[in-house]
Amino acid sequence: MEENFIFAGFGGQGILLAGKILANAFMLEGKNVTWYPCYGAEMRGGTVNCEIVVSNDEVSSVHKKDTDFAIVLNQLSFDKFVSRVKAGGTIIANSSLVKTLKPRSDIKYIFAPITEIAQKLGELKTANIISLGVLASACHQLTTDSLYKAIDYVLPAHRKNLLQLNLEALNLGFGLVAPQAV
Repeated sequence: MEENFIFAGFGGQGILLAGKILANAFMLEGKNVTWYPCYGAEMRGGTVNCEIVVSNDEVSSVHKKDTDFAIVLNQLSFDKFVSRVKAGGTIIANSSLVKTLKPRSDIKYIFAPITEIAQKLGELKTANIISLGVLASACHQLTTDSLYKAIDYVLPAHRKNLLQLNLEALNLGFGLVAPQAV
């Protein structure tokens, strides 16, 4: 079965990195994956998003009409992508920057104070990794081991000093969503 994920936010929030980590974690679990980035010309502050499509079989295409999971780190992204979540899908929103709105009754909403937690951790740039932990808790498709390995693999050599901090951020994100029956 094919599933589609969207990560969205402002440039500088690590949206593309989070998408790469997610794609690599799925590959480590033997899935077929595509990763499709979309961003404006701005270096920081412009909107950015990426789509990850994962399947046990070949991936049919990217840029799906509907998505199973949208992870949005700011209000602009929430407003843009809430309509793309398919009925029965889930939107994970950074409640530090997104007003708690539920304009649709056919999707699941998870609001988590991602930026606030990143601030308490002492590094705002971990918000993307915290959101990955929230996603992993919500979708029940990834093992923590695969995400740990993917973070280690994707972090560039000059950022390896941040590995432990990112693993801590991931664990904080896991703890934000109560375990649910599958």
